[in-house]
Amino acid sequence: MKAELLDAETERALAYAWRDHRDEEALHRLINAYMRLAISMAAKFRRYGAPMNDLIQEAGLGLMKAADKFDPDRGVRFSTYAVWWIKASVQDYVMRNWSMVRTGSTSSQKSLFFNMRRVQARIEREAMAKGEELDRHQLREMVAHEVGVPLRDVEMMEGRLSGADFSLNATQSAEDEGREWIDTLEDEGLRGDELVEHDHDRDALRQWLADAMGRLNDRERFIVHERKLRDEPRTLESLGEELSLSKERVRQLEAAAFEKMRKHLERQGAEVQSLLA
Repeated sequence: MKAELLDAETERALAYAWRDHRDEEALHRLINAYMRLAISMAAKFRRYGAPMNDLIQEAGLGLMKAADKFDPDRGVRFSTYAVWWIKASVQDYVMRNWSMVRTGSTSSQKSLFFNMRRVQARIEREAMAKGEELDRHQLREMVAHEVGVPLRDVEMMEGRLSGADFSLNATQSAEDEGREWIDTLEDEGLRGDELVEHDHDRDALRQWLADAMGRLNDRERFIVHERKLRDEPRTLESLGEELSLSKERVRQLEAAAFEKMRKHLERQGAEVQSLLA
C-alpha cells in the first residue's frame, strides 16, 4: 500500500488542524498515513479466527479514535499514541466475537486471554530445559503468578480457549440417527405428579385463606385487601383518611385482622402450616 510518510512537524500540523479547526482533509491525511500501521497490527490477531476484513475495520476504528483524542501539545508522535487505541479496539472485537459467552471483562482477564498460551509455552520450555516436569495444576499456578491473576481465572480461561462454541441442536454422532445434544439435558421443570401436587396445594391454600378472610368483619377485610391484595398497596395514612381513623388505629386494626387469620389457619392443622412455612 502506498501511503504518505509524515515527518513529525507535518504530523503535528495536521493534528492541530483537526483538533482546533475540525479540518476533515487534515484528518484523512493523518489516518491514511498510518493505515498501514493499523493493518499490520490487525494481522497479528488473525490466529484468533476472526475475518481479516473485520480486523482491519476494527483497527481503522481504533485509529480514528486515536486521531480524535490525540493531543499534539504533549510532544508524542501520533504513531506511538495510536498503537494503544488500535490494539484496544481489535482486542475488544476479538473478545466480543470469540464466544457467545462473555470471555473476559476486566483488564487482567483480557491480558490473560491474549497472553496465556504464550506464557504457558515459555514456562514449559524453561521447565524442560531444567529437566523438570510440571503437572497441569503447577502450570496453572505459575501462569497465574506470571500474569498476575487469580488461579480461578486461569482455570476459567483455559476452559474457554479449549474449544469453540457449538450448537445444542448439533447431532452427537452419525450413529445416533439425528439425536441432538439438547436431548441429553435434564428437564428442570416440574414432573406431571409434581404439577398435580402443586396445583392441589395452591387450591387448598387459596380456600384456607378465603375462609380466614371470611372470619373478618367488613372493615378488617377491607383493610387487608387494600394493604395486601392490591397491585399497589395503599398506605395506612390514605386508609385512615377514607375511614376517618388515625394512622395508628388503622395499623392496630390491620394487626388484629392478621392475628384472627393466623389463629384460624393454625386450627387447620400441620398441613396448612407446612404450606405457609
